[in-house]
Amino acid sequence: MSPLRVALVHGRADPAHDGVADYTMHLGAALDRQGAEVVDVPVDPGVRGLARTARYLRASRVDLAHVQFAPSAFGFSGAVGLLGDLVGAPLVTTLHEYGGWSCAPRVPAPVWSTLERRRLADRDTGRLVPRSAAVLTTNGEHAAVLRERWGVDPRRAPLLPNVEVDPDAPDRPTTRRALGVPEDAELVVFFGFVHPVKGLRYLADAVARLAAEHPRLHLLVLGGFTSLALPADEAAAFRDELTGQIAAVGAADRVTITGHRPAGEVSAALQAADVAAFPFTAGATLKSGALLAALDHGLPTLVTRRPDAPADPDLRDGETVVVAPQVRDAGVLVDGLRRLLDDEALRRKVAAGGHALVHGRDWDTLAADHLALYRDVLACGSS
Repeated sequence: MSPLRVALVHGRADPAHDGVADYTMHLGAALDRQGAEVVDVPVDPGVRGLARTARYLRASRVDLAHVQFAPSAFGFSGAVGLLGDLVGAPLVTTLHEYGGWSCAPRVPAPVWSTLERRRLADRDTGRLVPRSAAVLTTNGEHAAVLRERWGVDPRRAPLLPNVEVDPDAPDRPTTRRALGVPEDAELVVFFGFVHPVKGLRYLADAVARLAAEHPRLHLLVLGGFTSLALPADEAAAFRDELTGQIAAVGAADRVTITGHRPAGEVSAALQAADVAAFPFTAGATLKSGALLAALDHGLPTLVTRRPDAPADPDLRDGETVVVAPQVRDAGVLVDGLRRLLDDEALRRKVAAGGHALVHGRDWDTLAADHLALYRDVLACGSS
């Protein structure tokens, strides 16, 4: 059997500054190890970029094209939604972002609902979803939105932790001393790119409010500010804004911001923490490689959820995580942190449940699952 020739279609983001780009790089390498012939196809934003990509894909004679979709990856241009109409090869799409954006924001929601009901176009991806032979989602919330709009049960493409557990990491006291964190602190860690939508000012406020009950409480903000979503000048301005907000709530001596750190140091810091918190303003899902890394490191973890969001069957309150059922609200974070900090049995339970969610995931297994899907798609197309 000749190897499948698969085009991985993605944006031009730097993997060091973008989670989807990092995922695509690892997936491509794993597909190559599994025997596929991978054609790397970065796409420039806009209509011209789409046209160049379509011409290249037609000329490259790939068996199948696999789009890694996130609006930011394609410069928030809806042009990529036409790719399936311009390329003859079967199309597969992985939705890394879904349910919170419109490729044509001036089109009213009722019109989108009609187009989706008639299977003509999708408000997030244009023609990508209806033209795809298979659609994959990375988490339960996106799967629920897709099911509601299209009446289909998508396949899952589970993400992997973006930092592996380092078995040779220094012990907790050594790591805490290196970070400048008190050795006896009750240490809450946030990990990932730092951005306004990550909700850190609410988390710092919650830490300040809990100071009287937990005088040794300390927050570690573990991650860089510069990313695809936050260029260097905006990142510097936001760091100044965040440190000012932390000082304003009286938490300056309780918060340590590390900036970007190498993977080994990140793993050591996660192993040195007691609790993880991800207070995302859009709610947390398993599309976050940083959240997966915290779970993989066995940390009892607090996440936020929007009240209007469908329940993620993986992120179950009191079983795999503790859920703060609101966003942009320091008070619910206080309640969630208090639950974790005051209940050792709950910490053990959610740490074990969260770890079980991600244990055993690896790139080669994910790539093998993708290849099986590609063959199914091609077999259906030829029958």
